[in-house]
Amino acid sequence: MPVLEVKGLQKNFGENAVLRDIGFSLEKGEAVSIIGSSGSGKTTLLRCLNFIERPDGGIISVNDEVIFNAEDPSTLKENEIRKKRLHFGLVFQNFNLFPQYTALENVKLASELLAKERPDYKREKKEILAGIDAGVRELLKQMGLSDKLDHYPHQLSGGQQQRVAIARALALEPDILCFDEPTSALDPELTGEVLRVIKALADKHTTMIIVTHEMQFAKEVSTGVIFMDDGVIAEQGTPDEVFGNPKNDRTRHFLAGYTG
Repeated sequence: MPVLEVKGLQKNFGENAVLRDIGFSLEKGEAVSIIGSSGSGKTTLLRCLNFIERPDGGIISVNDEVIFNAEDPSTLKENEIRKKRLHFGLVFQNFNLFPQYTALENVKLASELLAKERPDYKREKKEILAGIDAGVRELLKQMGLSDKLDHYPHQLSGGQQQRVAIARALALEPDILCFDEPTSALDPELTGEVLRVIKALADKHTTMIIVTHEMQFAKEVSTGVIFMDDGVIAEQGTPDEVFGNPKNDRTRHFLAGYTG
């Protein structure tokens, strides 16, 4: 059973069809990289999966449960959107950390807000918050940031900020971790530290969708690759298939601009 199944996904901005009949599935433990030129629809796809943008057509299922069907009004309720977002942890291009909070506070915030909705929160508040704190400290330790817990975003390098953002996404234990060009806002010397974290997650079989322009990284880390072109999936397959023997002319032309 796929963790994620997308069928016929569509998104329009006015008369511009940004996503057209997108369909793919993702098994637990897979890491799928999405590549393609700017404007091909990669980021819009992630934003639709996270319901930052509402799709105009199609079906999204997680763990065999339909969480969005454009033809079914019961799946379109605004008050259900936050619950649906919890299936996906999104790491943005530009970190999106709260500047007024420390690294530790940034990662704890969402978990603490959700905890307040638990029926046992008032009774078990101290224990619940202590558990969240311990879990977040462990995540930041895994990110190599144990000595940066009390640092504010402006006191961290770009690479450190992105690692905080990854810890924040992981803190809610999403079914699928999504990365939107996670190194595009970093200086070249900081890119490697973030890619190493993502590779370590892949080695642990974390289920991931990675929008990336790092072709060598996609070759080495991905279990599958999707090439998007002008709002459609032009080609998908294993890294060996897509990079080594692309069948689509547009894929070949795109990859010709990269070396390695």
